[in-house]
Amino acid sequence: MQRRPGTPSLLRELNDRSALELLLTGGPMTRSQLGKHTGLSKVTASQLLARLEDRGIVAVAGELAGGRGPNAALYAVVPSTAYVAGLHVERDEVSAGVADITGNVIARISVDPSDSADPVALVRGAVLTACASAGVPVESLRAFVIGTPGVLDPRTGDPRLAVNLPAWHEGVLDALRSDLGRPVTLENDVNLAAMAERAAGAALGVPDFVLVWIGIGLGLATVLGGKLHRGVGGAAGEIGYLPVPGVPLPEDLTHPATGAFQRLVGAQAVLPLARSYGFTEPTAAAAVAAAVAAAVERAADDFLRELAVRVATGVAAISVVLDPGLVVLGGDVGLAGGTELASRVAADVGRLCPARPTVVPSAVDGWPVLRGAILAAVDQARAQLLASVAEPV
Repeated sequence: MQRRPGTPSLLRELNDRSALELLLTGGPMTRSQLGKHTGLSKVTASQLLARLEDRGIVAVAGELAGGRGPNAALYAVVPSTAYVAGLHVERDEVSAGVADITGNVIARISVDPSDSADPVALVRGAVLTACASAGVPVESLRAFVIGTPGVLDPRTGDPRLAVNLPAWHEGVLDALRSDLGRPVTLENDVNLAAMAERAAGAALGVPDFVLVWIGIGLGLATVLGGKLHRGVGGAAGEIGYLPVPGVPLPEDLTHPATGAFQRLVGAQAVLPLARSYGFTEPTAAAAVAAAVAAAVERAADDFLRELAVRVATGVAAISVVLDPGLVVLGGDVGLAGGTELASRVAADVGRLCPARPTVVPSAVDGWPVLRGAILAAVDQARAQLLASVAEPV
């Protein structure tokens, strides 16, 4: 690797990048605050702020009162420097959001995927609708991150097994990139939900945790040392196929409903279980929520007890391998169960294995996969912006 000499231009570049990164992550700062955090003198901080202002990246965003003399100017990254789009593609709904470089979400919409079977047309339509709602030109978008269910090939980024989205197959990623003319990343939906959980949920700042997603489908996101673990083939977390006692082994890997753990706690299994205890709500999540509301009643208590044992069977298997310390229950069913279900699962896991994880419900209220997609897209746009500081004006 060729090393660049410590020239004045390189030092300016490093200072500019350091200051810009602080403003992106720490919000508005005064010249003195910026100098304190970077170790730069006031003169040097003033010079770099002037350079970033000249490029339209940074601007005065207000004043900080206090102390003697005039108020100090607060500098911030100009939100319109770059925009990004995040999407969550499901079989029955596609949601999309547009955010600026600061992470502020400007618009969030949902569309019916039945309007188009073609993934490229579907994504393009959702992006156009979101941009129109945000009042942002599509040309201003700098990154796209799309959350989808299933297994993604870690080498190519293409879908490798997406049984609920048959049109999403090898070649889709290149087609999307060609159509949108911008960087596009596909990511597993549960992994993105875990990103949102760590940024602003129950796993805030936690370096090691797992997110167990319980809904129509099942999924697991594993975060170790602050990094997502995807596995060699991208199949890490497909816990619907997890073998569990007393449940037949999978018969067809292309159909997740045949997976052993899926048959135990997937929504298609939870709904008939709920009805056997007298809960007639139309969805598994609604039935679990009704049981939680009536937990003091015998039928509700019995239903939640059996559901907790089923969930704990999978969580115990995960815990003895990973010993994560924190288990977050997400998805429609996990969220509906709340602390009532989580506390029961924690107690049952303690009986089934030597691991003793803390089990909590998701604290990301609404659109967790989309929020994770937007966060990932913002990170990409910020990396582009930081790299652009080294480019000649």
